[in-house]
Amino acid sequence: MLRIFSWNVNGIRAVLRKGALQKFLEEYKPDILCLQEIKAKTAQIEDVFPGYKAIFNPAEKPGYSGTAILMSEESPLSSSPVDFGHTSENGSFEPMIKLASFEGRIIALDLGDFYLINVYTPNSKPDLSRLKLRENEWDPGFLAMLKELEKTKPVVTCGDFNAAFSEIDLARPKQNHHNAGFTDEERKGIGNILGASFVDTFRALHPDEQRYTWWSHWGHARENNVGWRIDYFFVSRKLRNKLADAEIYENVLGSDHCPISITLKDL
Repeated sequence: MLRIFSWNVNGIRAVLRKGALQKFLEEYKPDILCLQEIKAKTAQIEDVFPGYKAIFNPAEKPGYSGTAILMSEESPLSSSPVDFGHTSENGSFEPMIKLASFEGRIIALDLGDFYLINVYTPNSKPDLSRLKLRENEWDPGFLAMLKELEKTKPVVTCGDFNAAFSEIDLARPKQNHHNAGFTDEERKGIGNILGASFVDTFRALHPDEQRYTWWSHWGHARENNVGWRIDYFFVSRKLRNKLADAEIYENVLGSDHCPISITLKDL
C-alpha cells in the first residue's frame, strides 16, 4: 500500500511554528506528502523534515506560492524530476506553462510505476482578473501536460485546483455561481480533466458525500462547515482498480485548507 497526502499549508513556516505539520507527520506518517502554497525559499525550510527527502519549487517572489514534496526515507520508491516544455533554438528551456516556473506551481516526479504531479493552480482572484489566464493558458496547458505524460505511463496529480466542480462540492453553490472558484470557466477546466479519462478519486469512492477541504476565514466558516472542496487527487483511469481509499481530514488544523489522501494498492 502507498499512501499519498496533499495539503495546501498556506505558509509552511507558520504551520511549522504552530507545530501542526510536525504533529501531522508524526500521526499519519505519509509515504509521500505534496504541499502547496509554501510561501518560503528552500534555504528557509530545507533542514526541518527529519525522516523525509524534500523537493522544493519556491516562487521567485518571496512569501508567495510555491510547492514541495516530502518522501519518506523508508519508502522503497525512487524518484526523478520531470520537466515540462522544450528547449528553444538558443538552448534555453521554455516551460509549457511559464507561470508554473516562476511562481513555483508544479513539481512532477517519475516514480517508476506512475508520474506524480503536485500542483498549485492559480486563483482567479475575487475580481476575476486571472480568470482568462486560467481559461486560456493554465487549464489547457496543464491538461496538455497530463495527456503527454499519460502516453508513457499512468499519472497521479494532486493539489489545490482552486475550483469546485459540482454543486455538491461547496456549501452555497447558488450564491457563488459567478464567483471565483465556481465560475463556468473554472468548472469547465475541471470537467476537461475528467473528460480526458482522469478519475476524481474522492468522488469515485464517496459519490454522495458533501465534504470540504477549504474554508474562508470569514464568518466562522470552518466552525459552521461552510466550505468548498477545491483540493483533489485525479488519477489515470488505469489506476482506478488500484485505488483502495480516498479521504479528507477536516479535523487537521493549521491552515485554511485540510489535508487529503489516497491509498494505492498492488504497485
